[in-house]
Amino acid sequence: MGLSAVTVLGVDRPGVIAAVTGSLADCGANIQDSTMTLLGGHVAMMLLVSGELDSTELLKRLSASDLVVTASAIEARRHFCDEGDGLGYVLTVHGPDRPGIVSAVSAVLAADGGNITGMSTRLSGRLYVLIADVELPKEVDVAALMRQLAAVGASLDSEITFRPVEPDLI
Repeated sequence: MGLSAVTVLGVDRPGVIAAVTGSLADCGANIQDSTMTLLGGHVAMMLLVSGELDSTELLKRLSASDLVVTASAIEARRHFCDEGDGLGYVLTVHGPDRPGIVSAVSAVLAADGGNITGMSTRLSGRLYVLIADVELPKEVDVAALMRQLAAVGASLDSEITFRPVEPDLI
């Protein structure tokens, strides 16, 4: 079984996700990991799928005139922090929109070995909101990192919060 990365971008409309995922199911592809969101009225999907079809065949099956679709064969990779090896945090930024917000915040995290595992941003008028899931190596000085993030927030006229992920209760 091969693993393929599939991306889909198109104008949002009812049923577009059902059409794409239905085509994948019809050809026996299994969605192993995915993220789907709306970006400025467009649906954006990224999926890791496994199955018997190679990426060229997947691309043929998913082609639609109103969608931009890519499919590429990839190798399976291990997650950045093995379970139990990293610390999970949620970072939020609220402030005026301006170029460089994501760059400034992600640079501070990367300097300490932090990895952004999920991120969402929204612009509402002039208010820019960023929410990110972050994994840190256990040895990171979190207090020092929070001071660095606060300084970046002040330079951006933005409020940055950084808090540990609440463990799920099952």
